[in-house]
Amino acid sequence: MTNKSYLAFLDESAAMISRAKVPGLGALPSFIPHRVRRKWRATRSRIRSRQSPTSSIASLETSWSPADTLRSLRTHPWSIYDGQYLILAIVAIFALSVSEAPGPFAKTFAAALLMGGLVLPITRQFLLPFLPALTWILLFSSCKYVALSFCATFPPYISSDHRPGIWVRVLPTVENILYGANLSNILSAHKHVVLDILAWIPYGIVHYVSPVIVCGCMFIWGPPGTLPIWARAFGYMNLFAVIIQIIFPCSPPWYENTYGLAPANYSIPGDAAGLKAIDKLFGFDLYTSAFHASPMVFGAFPSLHSGWATLETLFMGHVFPKLFPVYVFYTMWLWWSTMYFSHHYAVDLVAGSLLAGIAYFWARAKFLPRVQPDKEFRWDYDYVEIGDPQDIGYSMLDIYEEFHPQSDSDDWASGSSSSYSTGGRSPSAGARSPVDDAQSLWDGDTVGSDIEPLR
Repeated sequence: MTNKSYLAFLDESAAMISRAKVPGLGALPSFIPHRVRRKWRATRSRIRSRQSPTSSIASLETSWSPADTLRSLRTHPWSIYDGQYLILAIVAIFALSVSEAPGPFAKTFAAALLMGGLVLPITRQFLLPFLPALTWILLFSSCKYVALSFCATFPPYISSDHRPGIWVRVLPTVENILYGANLSNILSAHKHVVLDILAWIPYGIVHYVSPVIVCGCMFIWGPPGTLPIWARAFGYMNLFAVIIQIIFPCSPPWYENTYGLAPANYSIPGDAAGLKAIDKLFGFDLYTSAFHASPMVFGAFPSLHSGWATLETLFMGHVFPKLFPVYVFYTMWLWWSTMYFSHHYAVDLVAGSLLAGIAYFWARAKFLPRVQPDKEFRWDYDYVEIGDPQDIGYSMLDIYEEFHPQSDSDDWASGSSSSYSTGGRSPSAGARSPVDDAQSLWDGDTVGSDIEPLR
């Protein structure tokens, strides 16, 4: 029997089995073209292989044992970069200390819950990359109590008299110097219900759900290890932006439209500005009340709306380079909407995008896994290359020891594990793909993993 006849025999046998197990599908092979059926069989094989991955680099940590965490701490090679967690802890404790809400029992319970999650390997793999973003949320929510002066002991409330003065004239002045006009006032001068809806879509809807969408895309289609890098870049960008806003508070365009250039104080409530038209249009009170109670009223510079959109554009463009123009269009759309609603000056948007660019390009040069064009999903990767192709050293090794072939570290500091299996394949020229057959790579710690490497 020739190979061709043998393959045809196998095809017919598979079809007979399918007809026997799934009634009603017996007629499918008769009218579906052979090329389509062959592609479908290949797709099914790929799905089955992903359900039982042959490579360990994309596997999840499933251990619930705190002993695995203790073992990881004992074997972890500590470095200066582990100090990031000390800094995050100091900022978080400060934010909780100066905040009046929630109460002390709720704060203690939340802290205990977080520590418990960090002790369990199965939850630690998610919590470690999320810590910068969690610290940012805590600091932002306590901004109404935060003072520039750090006292030896943290009182439950710090008077606003100790906070820095609010800059009212600086942003409009810079705007006029750079652009010759106040772009926000020009774009918001003419209102229409259609323009309100067009501005509301990116500013009031997409902006708040986009980080979740990007997380899902980074996990499914990005190389293994992309998701924690995105989470850290996103968290640190937001954290640094809020610190700048606390130290350098600036009034947004709606303040100029309402109060002119009169001196501002911290008793002035927030204003939804152009978003009030959306509440009025749909008959609900969502944005008006939310912005009125905002803990950061004078945080115009830099714009985190712009920062989010730019960082999302850069990371999504990294994973889906062909769609990069679409993401750029979304960023420009959001820029227009923020100025149309009188929430930011153009200079705020530029600063937010610059901050996002710094976060992304630093992450890409040092930590971000490179996309391989022939791979579609994260489960297809047999090895991962880190950093820009022109880099010479093991940048990731120097920081987190994540990919050291002889390391027993479970990478407590990094939130990623250390196995990058080549699966017998050679990386591209100049690629760096260290191998550790003892562990697996997941978007978080994978402590005590005993998954067999790809053969």
